[in-house]
Amino acid sequence: MGAGHSHKLYRHGHSPVHGLPPHCKLAAVLGFVVVVVSTPREAVWAFALYAALLGTVAAVSRVQPGFLLRRLVIEVPFVAFAFLMPFVVPGEQTHLLGVPVSVPGLWDAWNVLAKGTLGVAASVLLAATTELRALLLGLQRLKLPPLLVQIASFMIRYGDVITDEMRRMSVARRSRGFEAKGVRHWGVLAKSAGALFIRSYERGERVHLAMVSRGYTGTMPVIDEVTASRAQWAAAAALPLTALAVCLLGWTL
Repeated sequence: MGAGHSHKLYRHGHSPVHGLPPHCKLAAVLGFVVVVVSTPREAVWAFALYAALLGTVAAVSRVQPGFLLRRLVIEVPFVAFAFLMPFVVPGEQTHLLGVPVSVPGLWDAWNVLAKGTLGVAASVLLAATTELRALLLGLQRLKLPPLLVQIASFMIRYGDVITDEMRRMSVARRSRGFEAKGVRHWGVLAKSAGALFIRSYERGERVHLAMVSRGYTGTMPVIDEVTASRAQWAAAAALPLTALAVCLLGWTL
């Protein structure tokens, strides 16, 4: 996979969660999210317990609550959509703070908000305790199609390169007195986007030729094979299994 790339989501540490193999953490987060999505929306107490479980994981991994809350801002568009549902979903009406709202809409909004927040929080904890390169190795270890792993690897590696290219083009436009202030400037921005696409495509061609000249045959070599012991699998399984027990209890009550 080559050299690792640190990401702003990753928080360097030496906690037990950091030390788990990446494929164990990926499987645990996937299992947890599946259980959360499968939980009936009426089991409000179950979602509170899920949040407590994630809080425990955050405490063990030494991820600060402020960091976690700041990263949850990414779900704001979904939260805005959820807040609209009580006003657009048809059904029985009730009053909330003097405003008529739909009861099914309230339940739908709660369903989206609770499950979405828990899923994003689990993903943020995964990213905060696992380096990007390790995540790719974990996906490969879990037998994800190699082509998808390689595409993700190149996206991570060259995302910053493309962003820097966009920044240099923006600086070049501003240095020539250009400021996008209206519809009449969209043509210039469209031409810039086209130029960026061509540059990115040409860079990809050069990188591919360089890889082929160095013996690339369609698969990336794995330098450090990461394995997991039974104890590590058991530690990772604690989160989804506990959540599963809560989910089953929620369905029976």
